[in-house]
Amino acid sequence: MVARKIRVVQVLPELESGGVERGTLEIGCFLASQGHSSLVISQGGAMVAELESQGSSHLKMSWIGEKSPRCLLHLPALRKLFASGRVDIVHLRSRLPAWVALMAVKSLPPAKRPAVVTTFHGYYSVNAYSAVMTKGQRVIAISRGVADHIRRVYRVPGSRIRLIYRGIDESKFDPRAISRGRMERARRWLGIGRELSPVILMPGRLTFIKGHAVLLKALAGMQELDWKAVFLGQRDPAGSFSSHIEKMCRQLGLAGRVIWAPPYDDMPAAYTVSHVVVSATTARPEAFGRVAVEAQAMQRPVIASAHGGSLETVRHAQTGFLFAPGDHLQLRHRLKQALENPGMAEEMGRRGRRWVLGNFTTASMCRKTMDVYREVMAERPVG
Repeated sequence: MVARKIRVVQVLPELESGGVERGTLEIGCFLASQGHSSLVISQGGAMVAELESQGSSHLKMSWIGEKSPRCLLHLPALRKLFASGRVDIVHLRSRLPAWVALMAVKSLPPAKRPAVVTTFHGYYSVNAYSAVMTKGQRVIAISRGVADHIRRVYRVPGSRIRLIYRGIDESKFDPRAISRGRMERARRWLGIGRELSPVILMPGRLTFIKGHAVLLKALAGMQELDWKAVFLGQRDPAGSFSSHIEKMCRQLGLAGRVIWAPPYDDMPAAYTVSHVVVSATTARPEAFGRVAVEAQAMQRPVIASAHGGSLETVRHAQTGFLFAPGDHLQLRHRLKQALENPGMAEEMGRRGRRWVLGNFTTASMCRKTMDVYREVMAERPVG
């Protein structure tokens, strides 16, 4: 066990938005709160101010995540930083920056190298480029499915893999913390106003893999029920898929019952004004799936595709339902169950919050990550 304060550098492409970025901030905040040193290297982004306000430092390196030879220009600066003795652990969170940072680490004499930890945030394509994420002394997997993938595909021994689920802030995602004013603002943003119909919420970027078409097909066969559906998230930049989905919505006779809302910065309130939350990913499974965990924390039943992280985060028929990926008939059946049995749905929501608090909190993620840092620190050679 290493008792002294440690100095950790996390490396990723940017700090604009997303789950990887949010996890980076959470670990940085935890380190700073415990008196450790936290430095994040990236190209910068909208989240830098929040990172620094929580006690971490940020070092901007343009092109660090760019797929261009220019990223190699940072090698001398990284080597100098790592050789200074002011870095104990380098935590690599993305493939391209990992290659550059790892080259800088390997260029040092073994006794002067910081320890290296990597995190597999997804089911990366299987090739030599992705294999860099297996090079840590410890490899963190964000779900059991990802851990199995690392063992099976890359032959990484289980002794080097650590399963650490991503977590949510239980004080932020707390139904008791949502005021009436926040709920009213969320209802206006989602376009449901004072509508009394049950709300089916599907958060996520408008892309093929998120399963918006699957949900539309499911909804087309349950128009006799009272409901409104909200697609909440960023539309595709080109607009082609958005146009396809809107056309499909009209063809299925769902115009007026499906609402399109842009990303919202108060997701706890958005979950609160919904009745059931859907995660319908199709071809490519979520490695973890933050939406399912967030919704359960807010006491909302979740209906999710039965693959990837949902198999671990959603307890079928207890905190929600699982359905075969892409099967709109099965999804329709599960939606009807949730809408026609409000008492059951409420009980699922209560179970869901207890399940999340016991398994998927930010505090747990940070403590387990710190345990990994201490493991690799204890293995470092004495220079």
